[in-house]
Amino acid sequence: MNRPLDSRQLLAFAALARCQSFTRAAKELFLTQSAVSHAIKALEAEVGSRLVDRAGRHVLLTQAGEQFLRHTEKILREMDAARAGLDALSRWGHGRLRVGASTTACQYLLPTVLREFKQSFPKCVITIEPGDHAQQVELLQSNRIDLAIMLEPESTSEFEFVPLFSDELRFVTSPMHAWAREGRLSRDALESETLILYNKSSYTFRLVNEYFREEHMTFGHHIELGAMDAIKELVKIGVGIGVLAPWIARAELESGALVDFPLGRRRLRRTWGVAHLKGRRLPLGEETFIGLCRSVTESFGTPSKERSPGSSAA
Repeated sequence: MNRPLDSRQLLAFAALARCQSFTRAAKELFLTQSAVSHAIKALEAEVGSRLVDRAGRHVLLTQAGEQFLRHTEKILREMDAARAGLDALSRWGHGRLRVGASTTACQYLLPTVLREFKQSFPKCVITIEPGDHAQQVELLQSNRIDLAIMLEPESTSEFEFVPLFSDELRFVTSPMHAWAREGRLSRDALESETLILYNKSSYTFRLVNEYFREEHMTFGHHIELGAMDAIKELVKIGVGIGVLAPWIARAELESGALVDFPLGRRRLRRTWGVAHLKGRRLPLGEETFIGLCRSVTESFGTPSKERSPGSSAA
């Protein structure tokens, strides 16, 4: 197997071809003449061809040298382009950011975060991958996204999880619902209620389902929807009662269009955060994005404290 060519030898050869003099090439490269001569001899030995001839004080390229010079110049241009690309990534506002997020986070959290982020990183190329919890885990594992805004995973062995805030899932009803008129929910009437939930494939659906089973709460039947706005609209017109976090329905709760109640005797809490593969050193753009997520979500629920790396999921 051929060894890769030495870039220092290529630089010496290109300078010699340009200057046609060992003395001038050495001066241009800030090397001694013997160092340039040694580099050319080593390069000729490596490629197995004589590349230059001496003609008095001048240096002329052989036919092999002329052909090799074209490849050398191309290699050096590619090296310069690679350095320029890396330099651009290190400059403020450049680079890429690949973010995964649930549809809920895409609707209620990302717009504000991205607006602020683009002001600081105007040339950053941003890619958003919407998907449920399981999809975000898979995208992180396969390194197809850099960060995922998600609920805390059950296992953090593969990920670093930066908590943002904790919320509480609650019942929401129309103000015309019997619970709202009476100011309390009736556990005895649960079996006659229609429950409107986020889609069955979601992590939230599983949390709610497990909660109701552990609390021995049974409903008549349920409707699954893939959008929080659709859940709110069906609840408003009295189709059923929904389960969601107050920050998702803040405007409706404040205006009185919806009324919320606790699920039961104990609270069902979730922790939202930003996850990334463990061991990755985050660039400035990603660190900034996480900081903006924390700032934007300050009013979404209870701020979560930082966990040490590798701490187990709640």
